[in-house]
Amino acid sequence: VKKVPKAERHRRVVEALEMVRLADLGDRKPSQLSGGQRQRVALARALVNRPKVLLLDEPLGALDLKLRQAMQIELKEIQEAVGLTFIYVTHDQEEALTMSDRLAVFNHGRIEQIGTPAEVYERPATGFVAGFVGTSNILTGEAARRIAGSPEPFTIRPEKIHLAELDAPVRPDECTATGHVREVVYIGALTKYIVSLDEGGELVVFQQNLTTSSMEALQVRGRPVRLIWSRSNNRPVEAGGTEGSTDPEEGDA
Repeated sequence: VKKVPKAERHRRVVEALEMVRLADLGDRKPSQLSGGQRQRVALARALVNRPKVLLLDEPLGALDLKLRQAMQIELKEIQEAVGLTFIYVTHDQEEALTMSDRLAVFNHGRIEQIGTPAEVYERPATGFVAGFVGTSNILTGEAARRIAGSPEPFTIRPEKIHLAELDAPVRPDECTATGHVREVVYIGALTKYIVSLDEGGELVVFQQNLTTSSMEALQVRGRPVRLIWSRSNNRPVEAGGTEGSTDPEEGDA
């Protein structure tokens, strides 16, 4: 390994395997390893040369969902243990939020925003970031003026919106809109509601199923509703950034 003496080479290999928790599997062939173990071997091979920065480009893309989620946690723990800077490239927005301390969102080669995962998610700088990192409702022009009192574009996350009865009271510090539930998607832990607004357009709402069963959630389809959310959750976005694709294949984090 780069003209490293044999004894030192062996020591580094053992050290790297210990870092990725494979010290007892050093004699196995690749065909004898699981998908997650092979990923850890690849990481050990990169760590053995003691780089100052390690670039990981979609390292977990070929793994199934549950294994990928488990490996995300393991990679994060390894990174913290070795104290090495990882530059992690991914098209998976949830993975980017899970893995990063600092997050950069690229759109056609241009950086749209840099910040902590919480900053990027809670305070997206542009409409592209709002739509690419998670799901978001973006309101502009007349819709923004009608709901928030100003035509300046803003974004509101679906989980910030409360689905209520039409006659539900609205406080001065809240935004509201009425419509009917066009579609319901039950996802287990939460339900996604797509609401067609009475004055045009649609808003997406996420609600946790704390006490709601799948049958109860699906029965809401077609029902008239009032949407209510705190004005403090409206996040202004740059006007130029509200146009542009939010197709997950067109951005990187």
